[in-house]
Amino acid sequence: MKLYTAKTPKLAKWLFPSLVWEFSVTEKKLFLTFDDGPIPEVTPWVLAQLATYNAKATFFCIGDNVEKHPAIFQQVVAAGHAIGNHTQQHLNGWKVSKETYIDNICEAQKSIENHLENAAEASKLFRPPYGKLTPQLCKRIQKLGYKIILWDVLSGDFDKKLSPEKSLSNVVNNAEAGSIVVFHDSLKAFEKLKYALPKVLQHFHELGYTFERILL
Repeated sequence: MKLYTAKTPKLAKWLFPSLVWEFSVTEKKLFLTFDDGPIPEVTPWVLAQLATYNAKATFFCIGDNVEKHPAIFQQVVAAGHAIGNHTQQHLNGWKVSKETYIDNICEAQKSIENHLENAAEASKLFRPPYGKLTPQLCKRIQKLGYKIILWDVLSGDFDKKLSPEKSLSNVVNNAEAGSIVVFHDSLKAFEKLKYALPKVLQHFHELGYTFERILL
C-alpha cells in the first residue's frame, strides 16, 4: 500500500515549520537531492547526467557507504555538489532510541569529515531516512546545529510497485521553482532513476530552470 504522496501536503509544512521543505525563490531553480549513496555504478551515472546540464545537487550520504566507497564520494565532492548526512546505517527514527539515532548521525558525520580534505567544510545538512523523526529527535538534532532537510516532491523511485513513467510524472507534474526533489542513488531505485532523471533534467532545462545545491 502506498503510504506517501508525491507532493508534500501544505499541512505538513505548516505543522513543522522549522524543517526545510522548499525554498522561496524568485528565479526558476530546482533543488535535486539524492539519498543513500555513494554506490558504485549508480552514483557515477548520476554525476554524468548532472554534468550534462551543468547541474548541481545535494547528496545525502549514508556514512557506511562513504566508508565503503571513498573514491566515489570524492567524485561527488570534486564535482561541486553539496553533501548531507543520512545517518551511518540508514536508521529509522521511529524504531530506535534517541541516543542510538543521535550517535548514528554523529558517526556518519565523522565518516563524511574523514573523507574531506578540509573537515571544516563539512555541511550540517541532515535528512532522516524514510523522513521519519519524532519531535524530540528534531529538537536534539537541531541543537547539534543541523538543518533538517525534507522535501517538496518525492519521485517515488524507491517504490517497487511504481512504474518508471510514474516516477517521472511525479516530478514533472509537481515540481516548481524552489522545490526540493528527492531521488535515490541506490541499486533499488536505479531502474526508475535511469528512466526519470535524464528526462527531468531535460524537461526543466528546456523550461529555463537551473539546478542548484542546498547551501545553508
